[in-house]
Amino acid sequence: MSSDKHAHPAREDLAARVLDQTGVDVARCYQCGKCSAGCPLAAEMDFPPSQVMHLLQLAGMGPEYADMALRSHTVWLCLTCEICFCRCPMELDIPAVMDALRHESLRRKMVNPRARSILAFHRAFLDSVRTTGRLFEMGQVVDYKLRSGHFLQDLLQAPWMFLVGKLHLLPERVRDRRALKRIFAGARKAGEARP
Repeated sequence: MSSDKHAHPAREDLAARVLDQTGVDVARCYQCGKCSAGCPLAAEMDFPPSQVMHLLQLAGMGPEYADMALRSHTVWLCLTCEICFCRCPMELDIPAVMDALRHESLRRKMVNPRARSILAFHRAFLDSVRTTGRLFEMGQVVDYKLRSGHFLQDLLQAPWMFLVGKLHLLPERVRDRRALKRIFAGARKAGEARP
């Protein structure tokens, strides 16, 4: 092993953590670029998927590469639509890599500031499902607006959606609330057990 391998132990493990969590060995990516060429959001990303894979390959060489991957807006913009996975000649599950990077970015408190609204939406969605067992749109909208601060965004659409029955004032709840609690407790425990 080279001395570089031990220079940045806090960051060098990023590719290994991704491998442990996803089974994807980023070293197998040979940078053909098919993932980036097919990605519907590549033009909006700070690093297209192929460059994120390359940053992970370089992560053991210095902390800046791991940090760039973890602080990227790309990991939060990824739709997990799996077009990249379908196009990859090495069959690398890039959406799973992006998901692992999102978890790691949260864990290390390195979330890109531009992802604030995306995180607010995810948390509002999960809170809605955790509370009612299904999506309660009105509750999610209120939760999202409080978390994101986008109070006036889409405000004019709300009356129309209410009139056509897309927004309800009261949530429907699932019958088996204990099962719902067990599901969320199991997911929390699995998240805490991640390497």
